[in-house]
This record gives sequence, structure tokens and C-alpha cells, in this order.
Amino acid sequence: MNHGQPTPVNTAHYPAVEEIELRGHIIDSLILPKVLDTIVAHGGVYTIKKIAIGSTRQHASHALVEVRAPNQVILETILGQLADHGAVPTTQHDARLVAADVTGAFPEEFYSTTNQRTEVRLDHHWHPVADQEMDCGIVVDPATKRARCIAMTDVELGMQLVCGHAGVRVFPEDKKQNAHSFEFMNSAVSTEKPKGVAIRQISQQLFETKQRGGKSLCLCSYTVYK
Repeated sequence: MNHGQPTPVNTAHYPAVEEIELRGHIIDSLILPKVLDTIVAHGGVYTIKKIAIGSTRQHASHALVEVRAPNQVILETILGQLADHGAVPTTQHDARLVAADVTGAFPEEFYSTTNQRTEVRLDHHWHPVADQEMDCGIVVDPATKRARCIAMTDVELGMQLVCGHAGVRVFPEDKKQNAHSFEFMNSAVSTEKPKGVAIRQISQQLFETKQRGGKSLCLCSYTVYK
């Protein structure tokens, strides 16, 4: 990874600018180098304006980074990528809400969620996003300010959905706390689980469905080797 910028940056070539903040275990989780690599890879440049590294592994770090780009479009692209790493612009904006104009479809530029804890800024306050799930949108109830993830198929006409990355912040998982856990083993369906366990679970579900008088649909597939 090349984080250095060997020659002074001509700011006239990078007029679009935004400052971002990073907090947490950004050093040992490699978040900071990932952020810097992302900026350069998307055509931007950066200046680390301030950095405070935690004195121990238990203490959080903080970095203030100036991001520059040739134009606003590229800058927005970079900021969108950085948001997934927990980078938050210091110039705070409320989330941009757009009403769904088609049932079962997200508006253009909708914010696509990650599986990490997320908050949205509404009326100058941060609100948690419920039902966190990857590759969904965020719908907001204007009356209660409640935000939650929603699948595209559940979008109804007129729903207020978050668009763009402004007013959205993500809290990356602290890998240090989960270094010895295998998250894929916690899922309901995993190819890494013992086959016997999966078969017993399926059998139990089929039995319970029959006891309730329900019906089960089984789909089978096979592969022909030539």
C-alpha cells in the first residue's frame, strides 16, 4: 500500500474539498490505511490534518483528514466509499430524503446499506437505523424520525428514503473484539455447518409443520457429470 504523496499537492487541481473524521481502533483494524488507499484509488488526494493514536490497544484513536478531488462528483464518490469505513464529514448535513415514486423500487442515488451499525442525521440529531441488513435502503418515518432498513420489494409509493451518503454514518465492527469468533457459523444457513446438524434442523421443521397441518414444498436439484 502506498500512502505517500511524494510531491506537494497543487490544490488548484483539486478544488473540491471536505474534511472527514475517523474514530475508534482505526490503526490496528487497518481502517486508516484503507481510507487513504480509497482516496488515492478514486483520483483524490489527502492531507492528515490531525491524528491522535491511542496509547494502548484499549484506547481509541482519532484522525482528521482533508480529502480533495478534481471535482465535486469525484469527491462525492470518494466520500461514499469512505462512509462504509466509518468516516464522517466534519461539515454535518442532515440525510437527504426522497419520496419513492414507484412501488417496489428505490429512488435514484438511494443509500445502499451495509451490515454494520448505522445512524442517520435528521433535524440535527443522529438516529439509529433499525433492522440493520446489507444491500437494503433506509426508510424514515417523518413523524417519529424512526429509521429502518427496508428491502426494495417492500418499498411503497411515497415512502421517504435516504439518498446519497450525506447525513449517514457507519460504525465499523471492532475486529479486535471478535478475533476468535467465526461469524459465518452463527448464521441460520451455512455450508460450513456439519451436515448432520442441518439435516436434523430441517427434519424438525418439517415435522412441526406437519403437526400444525401445514404443507412443505421441497425443491431438488442435481448435477449431471459428463
